[in-house]
Amino acid sequence: MKLDWDIRSRVLVVALIPTIVLGLLLTTMLTFSRLNDLEEALTQRGQATARQLASAAEFGLFSGNREVLQRLASSALESPDIYGIAIYDKDSNLMAMAGLQVHASASASAPSKADVMKIGSQMLRIVEPVRNIHTLEDDPYTLTASAKDQYQPLGEVVVLISRETLDSRKLNQIFTALLMLGLVLAGSIALAVLMSRSVSTPIQRIAAAMSDIGSGNLATQVPLEGRGSLRQLAEGVNEMAAHLLVARSNLEQRIAAATLQLRERTEEAERANLAKSRFLAAASHDLRQPMHALGLFIADLSRKEHSEDTRQLIERIAASAEAMENLLDSLLDISKLDAGVVSSNPRPFALGPLFERIGNDYDHAAKERGLRLRVRPTKLWALSDPLLFERILINLVSNALRYTPSGSIMVSARKRGDHVLVEVRDSGLGIAQENQASIFLEFVQLDNPARDRSKGLGLGLAIVRRLADLLYHPITLRSAPGRGSVFGVMAPGAPAESNPEPLINTELNFLGRIVAVVDDDTLAQESLVGLLRAWGCFVVASDSLEGLLESLEELEVEPEVVVSDFRLPGEHTGLDIIAKLRERFRHDLPALLLSGDTGPETLRQATSQNVPLLHKPVRPSKLRAALAHLIQQGMAHNTE
Repeated sequence: MKLDWDIRSRVLVVALIPTIVLGLLLTTMLTFSRLNDLEEALTQRGQATARQLASAAEFGLFSGNREVLQRLASSALESPDIYGIAIYDKDSNLMAMAGLQVHASASASAPSKADVMKIGSQMLRIVEPVRNIHTLEDDPYTLTASAKDQYQPLGEVVVLISRETLDSRKLNQIFTALLMLGLVLAGSIALAVLMSRSVSTPIQRIAAAMSDIGSGNLATQVPLEGRGSLRQLAEGVNEMAAHLLVARSNLEQRIAAATLQLRERTEEAERANLAKSRFLAAASHDLRQPMHALGLFIADLSRKEHSEDTRQLIERIAASAEAMENLLDSLLDISKLDAGVVSSNPRPFALGPLFERIGNDYDHAAKERGLRLRVRPTKLWALSDPLLFERILINLVSNALRYTPSGSIMVSARKRGDHVLVEVRDSGLGIAQENQASIFLEFVQLDNPARDRSKGLGLGLAIVRRLADLLYHPITLRSAPGRGSVFGVMAPGAPAESNPEPLINTELNFLGRIVAVVDDDTLAQESLVGLLRAWGCFVVASDSLEGLLESLEELEVEPEVVVSDFRLPGEHTGLDIIAKLRERFRHDLPALLLSGDTGPETLRQATSQNVPLLHKPVRPSKLRAALAHLIQQGMAHNTE
């Protein structure tokens, strides 16, 4: 396990461990040496006493004088630590004894050396032989005994010496050693603590200062203590903090200057963006008005009889106007999706009618390009926003028509667990793997380097991706060069309902329908009135509410549908006029709002008053479908 010690603890450990180990070793060695010396001194004293007694007992043993031997033993007993003395002859017969009883050596009859034996834990038994070292006669010329007999032991002296004093001195020695060891350790600990403080305290202060500096308090200063490396380190930290303080001050000044400059540029960019938005809004409105009128004039013109050359010219004009309308619609869709003003309203709906509308709307376009459009009938239902989901499929089918030079296009739906997978399959050029991610970006067209308008603007798949993200519908793509492409949209499935929503009858007969039109732009009003009258409607038009009411009173009619522009002269908008007409005639009067404004506020106001909004330029087919839907709703309310 890793120990997380601070520097002070580490310094203490480094200082104390060697001192403790060395102190223990020295104390142990000296103590054992002293104890051995005491033990040896006691043994030597006992042996000296035994030798003295053996020398003094030689005559008594030789002569067999027990009285002399007894006095000798009794006198020797008075020596300290002597507890017993016994003198034996060579036949192990006890000649004299004083103190504790002792026993003769087993080898008393044979020549022997001094013997020391430990008896129990409190006694030492020392045996010393008594030798005959004097002859009976001093005549040097007469030998009465052999050399062997001369040194034959006469007996032995046995001394018992107590170890009590020795053990007491040993305990005193051990206690003294431990006391000295404790004093040494205490001094070592005090010295180690002092050293650790002298080393760790400056380092801890430097560490605390570095922590404060790291926290942003660059004014922190480390006290200068001692000498050497720690002082140099403290001076270096203080110098570093001073440099950092100056650098931070300079950086703050630069950041403040850059922030001020950025704020000025941001405000300038916001002003420019606001001016651009105002310009685009005004330009979009001003551009959409004539485009709206142009589209309606072309639609009205195409219904009349013309020569073949004139009809071809009208078709080319219509194609150019449609290209411009597609561009404006695509840019409008992209801007609304990016601005987040488009909201989804998921509900269960049948895919069959949607497939039928797509087949009817795009079958003619497919035949013009020599393609076959196959739409497989389906009874599946999906949970999604029907309008946004239809826009996804329309863009996918339109994209397939543009990039399929020959072959066929198929729209189908199949179940995938709890979901429904709707696929648009084509036999076109195909898309390489490395390009499949980029095709969903704006204005990306892989096979249109010349920017052929017939192949679109590169916004269809970008709108598909944004709509799919809004609806949380995954988009799938399987494609390879030369093998066509399969685009898929995965939506949650829904159970079929018994009363599906009725289809809009776009072929509804408009003959005799009374339509009130309010528009201040002369060209837009004339084109709309001409197209409605060409469809058989009875149109009452004006550029203001007062003029419209006067015309309706003069003609003594009530409008069945109101079509109004949003921007009008004066203080009233198209929504105000629709509200006034509903108050005047009936509260559920069908109404349609036309506007060249692409801002989200107009859409919110129209939605809050339950008025459908069509952005100019409005295609005649879209206008006809919207009017048919409103008339059907009005007829249903009247029936109720």
